[in-house]
Amino acid sequence: MDLRKLKTLIDLVSDSGISELEVSEGEDKVRIVNTRSGAITAHTSSAPSAPVMPAPVHVEPAAAPVSAQIPDIGSTPSDGFIQKSPMVGTFYRSPNPEAPAFVNVGDTVTVGQTLCIIEAMKLLNEIESEKAGIVKQILCENGQGVEFDQPLFIIA
Repeated sequence: MDLRKLKTLIDLVSDSGISELEVSEGEDKVRIVNTRSGAITAHTSSAPSAPVMPAPVHVEPAAAPVSAQIPDIGSTPSDGFIQKSPMVGTFYRSPNPEAPAFVNVGDTVTVGQTLCIIEAMKLLNEIESEKAGIVKQILCENGQGVEFDQPLFIIA
């Protein structure tokens, strides 16, 4: 199931106040449970024999200031589009240590082009560009832990 659909379903459960939602799409199946404490747990499987894996859950960082977590990227929209992390995990610029990076500063990217990989719970998730343009800045180091909604790239 597409990560955007999964995030939309999690937001739907969170906003609506329902306690549980189960959706099947082809061989994909997702079950989202909203506990009373406000935490949301999502379980997905690709096939009947696949193990059930919980999806990443949005966790607010402790009271650390945002400016201490990310570099200064400017505040005006003219700086370009900010591609953000859709999940918590480990940021990788290439598919393996010997391979070249998916993109470098100055590269032209198209919508849907793979920018990086975020490893979450032993699953490698390809992060695709949401906008076409030129990569102006890469805001994370290879192997760095990233948070949900953390800026990864600036694309202008």
